[in-house]
Amino acid sequence: MASIVGAFAMSHQLGSPDGVEEQSERVFQGMREIGRRIRALAPTALLIVTSDHLNNFSLTRPTPFAIGTADAFVPFGDMGLPRDPVPGAPAIAQGLLDFAAEHEVAVAAADPLRPDHGVMIPLGVIDPERRIPAVPIYVNTVFYPEPGPADSQRLGGIIRDYVAALDTTDRIVLIGAGGLSHWVGMPGEGTINRDWDLAFVDDLAEGRLDVLAARSNAQILTDAGNGGLEVNAWIAAAAAVPGAKVERLFYEAIPEWATGMAGIQFHLAE
Repeated sequence: MASIVGAFAMSHQLGSPDGVEEQSERVFQGMREIGRRIRALAPTALLIVTSDHLNNFSLTRPTPFAIGTADAFVPFGDMGLPRDPVPGAPAIAQGLLDFAAEHEVAVAAADPLRPDHGVMIPLGVIDPERRIPAVPIYVNTVFYPEPGPADSQRLGGIIRDYVAALDTTDRIVLIGAGGLSHWVGMPGEGTINRDWDLAFVDDLAEGRLDVLAARSNAQILTDAGNGGLEVNAWIAAAAAVPGAKVERLFYEAIPEWATGMAGIQFHLAE
């Protein structure tokens, strides 16, 4: 039977180390550690729950959630990231799409798709050689109506139940990517709410997922910025592995990168 053998969450931003050398090195090392731990799990597929940055979706294609179902993806190439093709896992992706529809969760096929840094920064440290098939799963944080924390919690439950029902030997690693607090293209850009970031991670660590899921997007927007809405991907990842213990691998508030940078591992219950 298929199983989720690992689950992680991490910010999907990077910036210049100039002037923030020590902080950036701790972030880089934390990301590399996540990559090492994932590769050690020998996954056969990566499910990356993330957000798009106006590069693949538009007002004419709004959807709460979307899944990339292609055999391979050519990256968008933003932020100067490599455009080497990424292998997809179309059978797993299409199966998840069908499973979500059966359970009345609105998920669309994201094809055509050119993953931007929301996928490619995590993949760059997890699978730099592009060997592990990946399924991008998008949580809309830009266009109304955007899913809230409770919707994301339900998505995580769908992912959990789908993997449990798979009649394969797949070893799946789940990654929630984005956040933490940051304001993008709006007043407050460069601001980081360090206390909110650490409280969010603490709530995950203490198993208070229902408390997090009870928040509204409006609350997150006020306290953590429009980029902070990306924590819904973390909520989805947490909901897919209930009972997991959380280890914080890094946290740095870096105004020069306009982002609260964090990475965690969900240690799965035996």
